[in-house]
Amino acid sequence: MRALFLGLISLLATLGTGVTAQAEPVHGIAMHGQPALPADFKNFPYVKPDVKKGGRVSYGVVGTFDSLNPFILKSMRTTARGMLDPEYGNLIYDSLMQRSRDEAFSLYGLLAETVEWDDDRTFIQFNLNPKAKWADGQPVTPEDVIFTFELFRDKGRVPFSTRLAKVEKMEKVGDRSVRFTFNDQADREFPLLIAMTPILPKHATDAATFDQTSLKFPLGSGPYRVAEVKPGERIVYKRNPDYWAKDLPTKIGFDNYDEISVEYFLQDNSLFEAFKKGEIDIYPEGSPTKWSRSYNFPAVLSGKVIKDTFTPKTPSGMLGFVFNTRRPMFENPKLRQGLALVFDFEWVNKNLFDNAYTRTQSFWQNSGLSYLGVAADDRELGILGDIRNRINPSVLDGSYRLPVTDATGRDRNVLREAVTLLREAGYGIKDGKMINDKGTPLSFEIMTQNEGQEKLALAYQRFLAALGITATVRTVDDSQYQQRSQSFDYDVIMKSFPSSLSPGIEQISYWGSQSRDQQGSSNFAGVADKDVDTLVSAILRAVSVEDFTAAVRAHDRLLVSNFYLVPLYHVGSQWVAREKHIGRPGVVPLYGYQLPAWWDETVQ
Repeated sequence: MRALFLGLISLLATLGTGVTAQAEPVHGIAMHGQPALPADFKNFPYVKPDVKKGGRVSYGVVGTFDSLNPFILKSMRTTARGMLDPEYGNLIYDSLMQRSRDEAFSLYGLLAETVEWDDDRTFIQFNLNPKAKWADGQPVTPEDVIFTFELFRDKGRVPFSTRLAKVEKMEKVGDRSVRFTFNDQADREFPLLIAMTPILPKHATDAATFDQTSLKFPLGSGPYRVAEVKPGERIVYKRNPDYWAKDLPTKIGFDNYDEISVEYFLQDNSLFEAFKKGEIDIYPEGSPTKWSRSYNFPAVLSGKVIKDTFTPKTPSGMLGFVFNTRRPMFENPKLRQGLALVFDFEWVNKNLFDNAYTRTQSFWQNSGLSYLGVAADDRELGILGDIRNRINPSVLDGSYRLPVTDATGRDRNVLREAVTLLREAGYGIKDGKMINDKGTPLSFEIMTQNEGQEKLALAYQRFLAALGITATVRTVDDSQYQQRSQSFDYDVIMKSFPSSLSPGIEQISYWGSQSRDQQGSSNFAGVADKDVDTLVSAILRAVSVEDFTAAVRAHDRLLVSNFYLVPLYHVGSQWVAREKHIGRPGVVPLYGYQLPAWWDETVQ
């Protein structure tokens, strides 16, 4: 009895101090539901676990670089590829957890052996793997984790710089654990973003100069080390044979080359020619006409180069001409809608692309998250509230589609509809010019980055000219394009907004009021709309799959109704050409092909 009494006293004392009870350590976490793989899983299903490591691969990219630090604003668009890279892999820095590309949004242990969190996600605790070490052999410690987040807060770029804004307390727990306790600004996705943050070594990072661009070879805990740098031209990585995580289930079948080089080119034509000559091993293709017409060179005909087509099970995303609503002329949604209708997709698809593309109508097309063909139900209407009054009725019932033209470039019916919208926005045609009631002509500049974008912009220019609208097209070099994009110095720009099966915090960067004036954010349209913020918040707060789906559809409907951009097109396939000696797994995951799981078959 005395023991029971003392136990109750101890329990009450613990509750009185506000100490949170320990959660059970788990091997993986998911945004919604549970991770698909059990605690004893051996490897991800889309790798070849017994692959022979060795050999080399040469990637090619268009652009330049002047820094090896991917975490600061000064170099965010000119960092050497591979440092922190969704396509080639994070070669230098490991994160606390590793994402599975075969699930919507699930993470499994990497630097963190296990994690602990509660159902309400008020905290997350990372229990570091005792084997985790830096490339110099030093162990990865809780102090490294804390140092990294504080350094990112003080000198990093968005989104790393804002991570601690949602953290009430960050503390070391025991010998090898770090716990993040969240404040009321945090959402349900936030713990997963913390888990995906790369960690830096405190003992080998100069905090005083961290915000300056640098070509100093960094020290990381990842599978590769930087071996050679030719600024703006080439970077070479060598695999670390002592990589601490090479036998972890989340790393089996990855990081298979002894050497990875990334070659830089000024133009895509030069890159493609280098691939044709065998100087580059892998060439992802984005043009359907080029895929069908340009792969008849000798290496393809002889079988030395192989063409692969992959079909991911992911949403279409959205590509379009983006209106910068920071410019007063683009503040009116009727004007934006009218300008969007002027673009003759059918003419472009027929004359430029051999009818290879599908018109994009939704940001989450080809998935259950899209509004297309789905009327807003009571759950979604409850999320929308009065916002429903701002949504086109045909978008609300799921029937809206962009008009289909006669492919002449001057479809009178569609142009008549566009003129009506422009008139409602205060513009009319006088003496062959589209002007407002002050006599100011409707004119703007479209900034493009390459020949492909320029070709589309020139077509759009011709369509607009039919209504007396003057659009100038300016193609700028890579560095100027990066600088102007980053500082939002443009009228109209062509941008892509990728969509995943688990949209979350990136929607704030794309569309949130708080990102409108953040240089380096992806809010290219300059959106600052409380209703958009409300729907993004609903996505981030959703607990059930049903609430999450309804919130994403509501967000999709509002974006489509607001015409922040001219929707263009998409294809449902991924095209990649590769040298025959580059092997790949037979299983294609949910998100499509994964280059870090490929290998060099010349290795014996």
